[in-house]
Amino acid sequence: MATPAHSPSAAAPLDDAALVELGRVALGIEAEAVAALGRRLGHDFVRACRLTLACRGRVVVTGLGKSGHIAGKIAATLASTGTPAFFLHPAEAVHGDVGMITREDLVLALSNSGETAEILLLVPVLKRLGVPLIALTGNPASALARTADVHVDVSVPAEACPLNLAPTASTTASLAMGDALAVTLLRLRGFTEQDFARSHPGGTIGRRLLLHVADVMHTGEEIPRVAPESTVAAGLLEMSRKGLGITSVIAADGRLLGVFTDGDLRRALDRRIDIHSTPMQQVMTADGRTIGARELAAEAVLLMEQHRITALLVVDAQRRVVGALNVHDLLRAGVV
Repeated sequence: MATPAHSPSAAAPLDDAALVELGRVALGIEAEAVAALGRRLGHDFVRACRLTLACRGRVVVTGLGKSGHIAGKIAATLASTGTPAFFLHPAEAVHGDVGMITREDLVLALSNSGETAEILLLVPVLKRLGVPLIALTGNPASALARTADVHVDVSVPAEACPLNLAPTASTTASLAMGDALAVTLLRLRGFTEQDFARSHPGGTIGRRLLLHVADVMHTGEEIPRVAPESTVAAGLLEMSRKGLGITSVIAADGRLLGVFTDGDLRRALDRRIDIHSTPMQQVMTADGRTIGARELAAEAVLLMEQHRITALLVVDAQRRVVGALNVHDLLRAGVV
């Protein structure tokens, strides 16, 4: 039996260059779709931002099919950047979950056609509750666009799909518009890095932005200390006992006089010193790098990277040593 002309097996084989070109065409179509959004962004976007900022409840983001996947991501981005939000499946909503929407909320609905039946069924309920509705559609003449309080046009000239059927450029445009809304609201709310970290406490970002030096440093008897008149041999023993690759050299009144590290030891040995008779004050680094306990642990990482060191002493305002840490402490804490 002859293979049908439309069968995938009947397609001519493509070389590597042709595959790359197909990918570039798809990316070009999607990039142009997003660029076109920027060129026509205007008053409706401003109204959407103002209306969302005024919302005293949560932003309920809804969409069906591929638009539903994009709606879920937009809800997550809003929630992590200072705008309380959650995703509501429109089919579940019309079968009881609409009760999750309160009069204080706002609904952001995504539908490329603007005619998604499950979303249109929600409109009368929202009107009765007095809940504002923002619609992102690709059809300004659609029923959803006409009934929404604010309509943001996310239409695209064509899909990246060569059949112009699979949602590709249209979903990218909706996703980009959702990101634009989220980051604009972030700026309007004065959302900071610390705010972002508080909503991501379990992730790397949270650890980098919320963890302080005091949370990871060694204190008390774990701090390596020697007197300035102690011998280099005694300093090495202290470094070995405490295992941080560093020791502090402390004055009688408790102030930090200097630091001694593996690097200082190498330099001292190059001078052929006698480690059993040479005092620490002759080999220590008097202006060694230190950090405060309330500094972010990420600042300790930066100091170590900039100065190519692996350990730091922690001092208070009077230059008294209150802690010590090394790169392994930061690694264990997940800051590095």
